[in-house]
Amino acid sequence: MQALDLRHGRPSAAAARAAVQMAMSVSREQERDLRRVFAEEGILAAAVDIGGPFVQSIAKAVESILVAAKREGVISASHPHEGAVTGAAREALAQLMPRAAGFNVGGKVGVARSGEHLSVAVFLEIGLLHLDDVGLAVAHRAVPAD
Repeated sequence: MQALDLRHGRPSAAAARAAVQMAMSVSREQERDLRRVFAEEGILAAAVDIGGPFVQSIAKAVESILVAAKREGVISASHPHEGAVTGAAREALAQLMPRAAGFNVGGKVGVARSGEHLSVAVFLEIGLLHLDDVGLAVAHRAVPAD
């Protein structure tokens, strides 16, 4: 998977595209390669795997997303940055709630930041016997520049 060309469009769209690509990456190696390409474009990114019964795993997923964003340097350990990631993560997960509530899910969350623009993308497989559904959601927040 090659990274999309992020040089065109607004920084908010570039952050969203990068977050979606991180969420759809299929391996740690691919995540690392995407992070390197995005860094060359001035975009910071992180990804984390999530899964389990959807409703019961929301709190752990939000926590994991926050930890990954701080660990990879996407955000600083400040209240506004942590609040932005947490809020965007909750919003993206809430977008998937109507499709995923009551089912097991597995997938990945991507977080990306371009300047003051932060996006969280959630890509999930939603288990329904042998008929898996998929869902993708993206949320955006503004964060103060470092």
